[in-house]
Amino acid sequence: MNLEAMAAGIEPAGKIPPVDRWTPSRSGEMDLVITADGRWVHEGRVIERAALVRLLASVLRREDDGDYYLVSPQEKQRIRVEDHPFIIVDAERDADGDWWLTTQYGDRITLDAEHPLSVTETPGGEAVPEVPVRFGMAARLGRNVFYRLVEEAEPLEDDQGRWRLVLASGGIKHPLGDLDEAPCD
Repeated sequence: MNLEAMAAGIEPAGKIPPVDRWTPSRSGEMDLVITADGRWVHEGRVIERAALVRLLASVLRREDDGDYYLVSPQEKQRIRVEDHPFIIVDAERDADGDWWLTTQYGDRITLDAEHPLSVTETPGGEAVPEVPVRFGMAARLGRNVFYRLVEEAEPLEDDQGRWRLVLASGGIKHPLGDLDEAPCD
């Protein structure tokens, strides 16, 4: 599959097209993998062109079957994603105290009830927070962002008596992970 041909006719990166409303008649499978560390590998070679990766990320969606697809108005191509297609690379707190997260492709979301953090296992078995982004897809927190949020988090005992590290944003408490023991006062 020629990536350039599939990308032809799609609006330039920066604006997310309405891929959730596109229903292409043709479908197939492409030899493209998004690795757990965020690299895009097509037919065994890393895609080096950042603009092409951003464009492809803008037409990516996850469907009800759990698979990921690059979608254009004419066709969709199933690809493989090792963990999540997005990585949170920046976090900042606004004047109201809410946290805004940014992916490596510029998606900007606020931590709130619609975009809550949850802690899930990576393919390597590590418990790492993730957050929904768009079109059924989620992002892992990058290590530097995780440590930054941990510095701002507070311990909280849940209903089962477990201690968790949580971050307040958007009117709710977002988990960053479990604590092995109760915090010292």
